[in-house]
Amino acid sequence: MIEKHEKAGEILRKVREEVKEKVKPGVKLLEVAEFVENRIRELGAEPAFPCNISINSDAAHCTPKKNDERTFKEGDLVKIDIGAHVDGYIADTAFTIDLGDNEDLVKAAEEALKRAIEVVEAGVSTSEIGRVIEETVKEFGFKPVINLTGHGFLPYVAHAPPTIYNYGIEKGVKLEEGTVIAIEPFVTDGVGKVAERSEVEIYSLLKQKPVRGRIEREILKEIEKYKTLPFAKRWLTKAPEIILAKLVREKILRSYPVLTEISGGLVSQAEHTVVVEEGGARIIT
Repeated sequence: MIEKHEKAGEILRKVREEVKEKVKPGVKLLEVAEFVENRIRELGAEPAFPCNISINSDAAHCTPKKNDERTFKEGDLVKIDIGAHVDGYIADTAFTIDLGDNEDLVKAAEEALKRAIEVVEAGVSTSEIGRVIEETVKEFGFKPVINLTGHGFLPYVAHAPPTIYNYGIEKGVKLEEGTVIAIEPFVTDGVGKVAERSEVEIYSLLKQKPVRGRIEREILKEIEKYKTLPFAKRWLTKAPEIILAKLVREKILRSYPVLTEISGGLVSQAEHTVVVEEGGARIIT
């Protein structure tokens, strides 16, 4: 259903441009996240995952808490990663806004994305895309983040095969015409790897199972509509930490801890969703 991916992509194109104006020192992160999510709904889609706002050395899985008072600061390197879906068909895009002096880091991710898209066509291997990303990033004097990747999509699954590494691998997967993929270089001036830290604001449903507690049942009822897509803790009416942790332990929910660069390096990101075609790729975000 390429048309539904395209509709989601068209909506993200609008939201992406509108939100760029809002990321300024003194503005609350929560205000920006809620603007993104509400605007996606207004335009006729649903968020495919909570608006991710990752700052400085944080790279992914950051979304504001309920009643979050944090604001953007002068000097911040801000990654905004947004997704929309129409009936489960997803588009995904990200960009970096530099509130400091990191122009080259931002440019490296953007250029790596641009050059990667230029090599995409039916029959190309994902290993070639990774090689182009790695070479471009290194040309700028930085490193790709090796354990964050681009990806394909399935209905209601935001990260599906094929995996698109941000560095050259020996054996990739040949892309077929009509495949929809997200290419997303992450670039750092650190060592090039992320690890989890303890903050968790994003979850997804792994498997519905009978539960005994009333609050657990209420949470599972409330998240039914997201199917297997990630949701934010702040989207829930009630979300006691202890109950969510229990549901994770029981493998009913999956948690997404914040991912941060292990050496404290700054991270930039650029991402588009594209449709693989004969002789090229068409950007839909």
